[in-house]
Amino acid sequence: MKFYLLSLGCPKNQVDAEYMSAQLSATGHTAVAIPEEADALIVNTCSFIQDSREEAAEHILDLIPYKKPQGNASFLIITGCLPQMIDSEIYDALPEVDTILGTAEYDLIVAALAGLAQGNWPLHRVPAGVGGISHLHGSRIPADQQYAWLKIGEGCSNHCTYCTIPAIRGPLVSRPLEDLVEEAMFLAEQGINEIILVSQDTTRYGEDIWQRPSLDVLLRELDARLPENMWIRIMYFYADAITDELIDVMASSQRILNYIDMPIQHAADKVLKMMGRSENKTLIKERIDKLRESLPDLILRTTVMVGFPGETEEDFAELLEFINEVKFDRLGCFVFSPEEGTAAIKLKGKVDPQVAADRYNKVMSLQKEIELEKSKARIGAVLKVIFSGHAEGDIFYQGRSYGEAPEVDPVIWVAANVPDLDLSRKHPVRIIDADYYSLVGVTEYEYCQ
Repeated sequence: MKFYLLSLGCPKNQVDAEYMSAQLSATGHTAVAIPEEADALIVNTCSFIQDSREEAAEHILDLIPYKKPQGNASFLIITGCLPQMIDSEIYDALPEVDTILGTAEYDLIVAALAGLAQGNWPLHRVPAGVGGISHLHGSRIPADQQYAWLKIGEGCSNHCTYCTIPAIRGPLVSRPLEDLVEEAMFLAEQGINEIILVSQDTTRYGEDIWQRPSLDVLLRELDARLPENMWIRIMYFYADAITDELIDVMASSQRILNYIDMPIQHAADKVLKMMGRSENKTLIKERIDKLRESLPDLILRTTVMVGFPGETEEDFAELLEFINEVKFDRLGCFVFSPEEGTAAIKLKGKVDPQVAADRYNKVMSLQKEIELEKSKARIGAVLKVIFSGHAEGDIFYQGRSYGEAPEVDPVIWVAANVPDLDLSRKHPVRIIDADYYSLVGVTEYEYCQ
């Protein structure tokens, strides 16, 4: 059977989708790139906030015309976070959906498709269980030829008051260390240049196994056993789980990139406490200072939230002051989204939506100037760059250095006329210009003063 699989949301969802695709392919099914050719349509969904649920619904509605009687497909299957959150409501809202699988059921995708084809799959079934790592085994083919996400765990045990993840994905479950090393080595054998470690809280890897945050243990193993030219990037740090041992491993490695993605959410201690965060501003600043002291030319990315219930003008001013003091290289900002089932939805002191929008604009305006300053400081630097895209006949390639994570950071535009440039390896690029959210470079092979 031919299947079309669309994955929405975060990189962790992408890994789940790649494993489902691998399981289907291993049992004789064939992946197709366009829905018109599919016998089965599969949508792996995100449901973190209302916007993501609306996006999922729009994509599902867009696929319905490709299902019989209008189209060719016989089945429409919805997987992941959306069915986990709203279960049987999907069938009421979208009667075209044939079945749903929750976040503990990705490894049922083969059985679901076979059961639907044979007519013996339970009608209107709902997800059983939440989260888990049972599907994260075997080989998979990453969506990109240059980099791959390595999902080191599932779920989260932090219970931030605004967050639905523990309800959707369950508590933290770390994958066995040897499984991760084996998968990373397999990906390296496929020619992947960069492995990116992801989880809901990457820094707490192994806490459920060894009763302490043990990302440093995993990194030592990966660093010792992966090829010398492999890049290792880590996303989703929490300040209170960044141990000195973790910093030491990063500082001593040539493979682990000096790039930190650490969503702090806020800087006012009162707001952090209402958010259920375990850090305070002093700890966050101390960890940032330690990281910058230990990791030369560190690129530091963060995410903050404005409009959280109870956030006053004084709290917001403290956040702006902190952003201006720390000067993050990259920063994303979100407006608080009240989610059913979270503690934050019951908090008093709701912030007017227009006030929250104004605060968002002020944060991004400040960060725009900081980012321009940071980008211009990189002019003259010679960086190893992975090339990820090129239009035929165009001299500009899209590339990324250690300082740019895929999908969330700007690209480097690289001018290159080198014939038969090998896109499977990294090349030295000199940065010659910078704008607010982009860098321009030229390969060292062609650079002249």
